[in-house]
Amino acid sequence: MRKLTAIRSFCRYLCRQGLLPSNPATGLIPARGQKRLPSFLEVTQAARVMDLPDRKKVIGLRDLAILELLYGTGIRLMELVGLNLTDVDLVGEVIKVRGKGKKERILPLGRKAQQALESYLDRRSELSVKGRRPSRTAVFLNYQGGRISARSVRRMVTGYLRQVSEKSHLSPHLLRHTFATHMLDAGADLRAVKELLGHASLSSTQIYTHVTVEKLRRIYDQAHPRA
Repeated sequence: MRKLTAIRSFCRYLCRQGLLPSNPATGLIPARGQKRLPSFLEVTQAARVMDLPDRKKVIGLRDLAILELLYGTGIRLMELVGLNLTDVDLVGEVIKVRGKGKKERILPLGRKAQQALESYLDRRSELSVKGRRPSRTAVFLNYQGGRISARSVRRMVTGYLRQVSEKSHLSPHLLRHTFATHMLDAGADLRAVKELLGHASLSSTQIYTHVTVEKLRRIYDQAHPRA
């Protein structure tokens, strides 16, 4: 953008000096910056992350449930933190989330996510300080029994991700990217993935098709003798 501005200014100067009959830079339009493709974990890396929490401890069960939900549903961080017990339907195998603009959507629970959630909820009441009852509404609790904060989830998830990935930008959102990428890699319909992610427009979801195409291109370049 700075280069284009400099060219326009220089051409205007040349026109004023009578060195150019007209300004050739008048019709130049700045090119849109290319969107950076979202990072994601490989399937094996995602599986390794799920093996990290200590299932013998209630904190480990909570962490596993959080990881499984982020990866298994594509839920946003703030949607996860805002989950209430009334939003979870283990019989119907779904959860209700409130997304951007307070729009609600129903997400199916995969087998692994449901099992992790059930195991955590069975021991959820253990997360409380002596003499204080845990929150009656929040699904995910902190050590004191209150609703866990987004900051705490971000720190916890990032800690697990560092053990399986050397990527520079690690956060809970990486698991959302991974969910969408793996769904499309497996042949899921783009519009269905859009609804699961809670995107307002299809263009927001299409970035993941670029990810899958780029992945196929790398595989092709590595495997084909005439690539």
